[in-house]
Amino acid sequence: MSEAAATPASIDKNKNGQHSLFGGSVPLFILFAAAFVLFWLSHKNIGATFRYWEIFVPVVAVVSLFSGWGQAYVGGNSRLWYLIKQIVHWGALIGLLYILNSQGIRALMSDQQYTAVILYLLAFASLLAAMHVDFKLFFFAIFMVFCAYLIAVPANNPTLVGLGELMGIADAQNKPVLMTTIAAGSGFVASLFVLLFLRGAIMSKRASEQKRKG
Repeated sequence: MSEAAATPASIDKNKNGQHSLFGGSVPLFILFAAAFVLFWLSHKNIGATFRYWEIFVPVVAVVSLFSGWGQAYVGGNSRLWYLIKQIVHWGALIGLLYILNSQGIRALMSDQQYTAVILYLLAFASLLAAMHVDFKLFFFAIFMVFCAYLIAVPANNPTLVGLGELMGIADAQNKPVLMTTIAAGSGFVASLFVLLFLRGAIMSKRASEQKRKG
């Protein structure tokens, strides 16, 4: 009787865990998929896409804001302090892009150079966010550095050559979209492992809190 009674609760718990994992993976998928699409568009026509990258920056900020709550909970951080850190962090990046455009600095750069600058800034901002508020952004930051470098050095990129030799892909320097697809997929999968680890930490903390209350 006890085993039969426990089965429905276990099933509900597993379903909640699956839904929670799926919900946590959606923001990561959005980031990697959107970044890949923007890179593909930039590869086709660099001059027509830097505006989309500018719009993408606040999108990353919003995703980071919502996806980092779990890590803040595990770390025992105040929700208000977490919110303040996120607003200051991403607000500084958005403010910097505004300064580049409003004070004539943007006019000194070509579309290619400006797009690469946006991606490098987004990459480093994501890396800092990964260190302080949401480690799931770590592999996204690496992917952004990869995309920025390909845009900054579009011809005979040494990174593509090295990766092509490592993975056995011939003429990889002339296949940036393929290599970016592989990089995006690898980054997303690696981020899922971080998400799984975080979900385990959240469940462990909740179980400990329930034991203390009981």
